Amino acid sequence: MTSTDVRKDAEDSGPSGYAAARLRLLTEGARSGPPRRTALAELTDDWLTGLFAAGAESLRGVSLVAVGGYGRGELSPRSDLDLLLLHDGSDADAVAALADRIWYPVWDLGLALDHSVRTPAEARKTAGEDLKVQLGLLDARHIAGDLGLTAGLRTAVLADWRNQAPKRLPELQELTAERAERQGELQYLLEPDLKEARGGLRDATILRAVAASWLADAPREGLDDARRRLLDVRDALHLATGRATDRLALQEQDQVAAELGLLDADTLLRQVYEAARVISYASDVTWREVGRVLRSRAVRPRLRAMLGGGKPVTERSPLAEGVVEQDGEVVLARAARPERDPVLPLRAAAAAAQAGLPLSLHAVRRLAATTRPLPTPWPAEAREQLVTLLGSGRPTIEVWEALEAEGLITRLLPDWERVRCRPQRNAVHIWTVDRHLIETAVRASEFTRRVHRPDLLLVAALLHDIGKGWPGDHSVAGEIIARDVAARIGFDREDVAVLAALVRHHLLLVDTATRRDLEDPATVRSVADAVGSQGTLELLHALTEADALATGPAAWSSWRGSLVADLVKRVSAVLAGDAPEEPEAAAPTAEQERLAIESVATGSPVLALRAQTEPPTDDQPTGDPEPLGVELLIAVPDQPGVLPAVAGVLAMHRLTVRTAELRALDLPDGVEGSVLLLNWRVAAEYGSLPQAARLRADLVRALDGTLDIAARLAERDAAYPRRRGVLAPPARVTVHPAASRLATVIEVRAQDAPGLLFRIGRALEEARVRMRSAHVSTLGANAVDAFYVTGPEGTPLPREEASAVARKLEETLRG
Repeated sequence: MTSTDVRKDAEDSGPSGYAAARLRLLTEGARSGPPRRTALAELTDDWLTGLFAAGAESLRGVSLVAVGGYGRGELSPRSDLDLLLLHDGSDADAVAALADRIWYPVWDLGLALDHSVRTPAEARKTAGEDLKVQLGLLDARHIAGDLGLTAGLRTAVLADWRNQAPKRLPELQELTAERAERQGELQYLLEPDLKEARGGLRDATILRAVAASWLADAPREGLDDARRRLLDVRDALHLATGRATDRLALQEQDQVAAELGLLDADTLLRQVYEAARVISYASDVTWREVGRVLRSRAVRPRLRAMLGGGKPVTERSPLAEGVVEQDGEVVLARAARPERDPVLPLRAAAAAAQAGLPLSLHAVRRLAATTRPLPTPWPAEAREQLVTLLGSGRPTIEVWEALEAEGLITRLLPDWERVRCRPQRNAVHIWTVDRHLIETAVRASEFTRRVHRPDLLLVAALLHDIGKGWPGDHSVAGEIIARDVAARIGFDREDVAVLAALVRHHLLLVDTATRRDLEDPATVRSVADAVGSQGTLELLHALTEADALATGPAAWSSWRGSLVADLVKRVSAVLAGDAPEEPEAAAPTAEQERLAIESVATGSPVLALRAQTEPPTDDQPTGDPEPLGVELLIAVPDQPGVLPAVAGVLAMHRLTVRTAELRALDLPDGVEGSVLLLNWRVAAEYGSLPQAARLRADLVRALDGTLDIAARLAERDAAYPRRRGVLAPPARVTVHPAASRLATVIEVRAQDAPGLLFRIGRALEEARVRMRSAHVSTLGANAVDAFYVTGPEGTPLPREEASAVARKLEETLRG
């Protein structure tokens, strides 16, 4: 059926005919995108024209006007209709009756309607008071009635906008920035708002308004296509959900991707991010140009007076060879010859970042169009300029984005294409892969005084996750890519080996520190063997912290930093030739001994809560100490079920376990009995910590069997409705037989949930293994916990028995 047939059905059948024709149009598989949006707008125009004609009869001086998205002829399946009934004020009662004849049929069909009835003077007055109204009227389009009335309003509104632009554009920019702060950046969000987030459809509309002011214009290349892609995604989202929504929720992304014929949700998100990046960059360039024009207008009269009416001379300040500053931007010098100077893009970028200035759009485009490729390997200056750019701190980001917008980054580093705009479906990460790499370099620039080779640190920061664009372990793939890139940009063989090692092992320190027993010599030796030298260890320590800080707030803490620092200290000693000694049972502190004696005397658990803080450092010598958590010390007579009992009680009281250690304590001479000591660091999920007395009372009941922890946790879970969300992958349990000579290491990776540690502890208890220590780590929604277990006699488990325990534990967690 053609568009003409659909529109004819609507005209012949009235509202019901329009509804049927609309439904057929939206379910046509052969039509989508701009043609469908245009057809839907035309269909709606015809229907509303019929309603207007039936109600207007002999009424004069009235017109029906589409504004906003409908005015632009862009109707998504669930878009609301933005309508203005414009009249000359001669017959208000007749106009009100006409409005009812139009609005009520729209409402009867369940269509959302944003409507108003105004004279041209009222419309202009409202636009002068409300920016949203003014922006909508800039897209006013005549539907029916008095064409001259509509044309007059359009002309007047556009003239008002241009006359008021010097005042209104700064106001619009401020509102845009506030919205971006509220909604976030579309190009990084896992559940983005396609309209309101920065780089979304709202910003694309604002760029049209800025262009209409004649003060500045956005870069046109790719902008219309980016806007079209976002509109296509919104269309598919409306059809998939049946709702007027702009929020691309996780649970709907696969369906939206299928609607658009895309491979999967990641492909969908990547397309959304790419479109948002184009719009965001165009916005940055446009608002910068607006500011430049407005400043120029403010300064020009004074300059002319000072120069006796002559033309002002633009000041240009040299920054580097072929690079100058002009009007607050970095531009190419008049004598610059990009076609003869392949290092110029990097030199200009480094100069801009060092000066904290943006690269001008014209300069970047000229560089992209005329610069020839760098030779392989790069000359020393190119490598030095790259390191300078990466070490410039926060200004690096804006400069890098300018280069990337014109394709210069992938020309310099072809492997970048695989990580560009790549989403990371992990609650810990707040950036796409490529932005995370730049953020890591920015963070690493703060640590360049801590290492002997800051150039290697910065390049490793840029490359550490480059393998995420390839299948398999990204650290393994990244090592191969890093070797190739490092050699291409001119590092010698030794430096290439160091960079490859840093990329291969960039997760080694934090994973080992938070998931392994640092008292075990095998743990420290394995890290020392992997790192190989003091210099690499120094770089890896700085890279680890920079990577975590650039990941997001949940990836780094003082507690995590203290564990990594402890591991680095131990590994450094091994690399210096000091072999770690076999661990001996640590002598109990006075407090631990006091709790143990009291536990033996009372035959029941005794505990103490104590806040732990980090002392001031050289970087922050003053201020309150930073809390590391709360230390929970528990002494309890040796008996079965201690670990699940303690973990269950803590879960009941909504306490998150950060680290956990359990060991038998040697008692002083003359004191009979066996006591287990638990030294855990915990934190409240929310609210304040429970009183120690309450914890102890519940622990006593849990151990004597009068408190059914499993039932209590199940009741609490049942009291909260389950929310729809992403289906978590199943738990995975693995055995690491070579990780320790003293115990068997069983690692659990699972979705974090209240009571998880209780379930693990109970399963290990049922397997009749003894717990030597536990190392608990929670990263966003993922728990990665390592348990050092032995048999009843205190030796590592045989391989077959360890595998059986792991399988049973995995079955328990998946059940």
